[in-house]
Amino acid sequence: MESHHRIPLAGAGAMPAFLAAPDDPSPAPRPGILVIHEVFGLNDDIRAQARRAASLGWVALAPDLLAALGPRPLCIMRAFRDLSRGAGPAFEALEAARAWLAARPGVDPARLGVIGFCMGGGFALLLAARAPYRAAAVFYGSVPKDPSALDDACPIVAGYGGRDRLFAPQGRRLQEHLEHLGIPHDVVIYPDAGHSYMNRHSGLIAKLGAWGPMKVAYNPVAAEDSWRRIADFFREHLG
Repeated sequence: MESHHRIPLAGAGAMPAFLAAPDDPSPAPRPGILVIHEVFGLNDDIRAQARRAASLGWVALAPDLLAALGPRPLCIMRAFRDLSRGAGPAFEALEAARAWLAARPGVDPARLGVIGFCMGGGFALLLAARAPYRAAAVFYGSVPKDPSALDDACPIVAGYGGRDRLFAPQGRRLQEHLEHLGIPHDVVIYPDAGHSYMNRHSGLIAKLGAWGPMKVAYNPVAAEDSWRRIADFFREHLG
């Protein structure tokens, strides 16, 4: 079951969002999952990721964060500005999405998770430490240098591509932070994968990314294993 919505934002305006839910009816409330996109915004790939989450029995909401931050390319700049300082309209919009999802009929507000890819992974990681999520999935997202930024974070499952020279070190840093803080985690660096290994991209940007230091490319083996790990980890921590 799929539907499109507009989530009211503080002050004025609304943020477009895509909702995917299991087709089979269930009298019991289900976990709710917030899916945060890459720098490309809410596109076909992210909608497919939300559908994948719904196929596991969850209600998945993918908000268009960039649409909440103004016209391009200013919205991209604003998103990264907020991500770097850990505050701002981007976090307010994501909190509005979380609250909207938690209030939706059929969602258990006590069982929320968040999944993010690249830019969205960076947001998901910070939200793990500051919002009422019970589990977070972080894929090739940026990681703060100071481990205290992740104090009291919920359990985290994460994946990075070993061929991604820019973000693989971030994955190793995340592993070290979580071990130091004693936070339950499952972090894997896939040696044969590059950046965005779970996402299907096309066009000039994808071709250029494949040749650059990040080695951007969909990797079906790493992607499927990552979804298996998400399913197991979220079922353990969300119930």
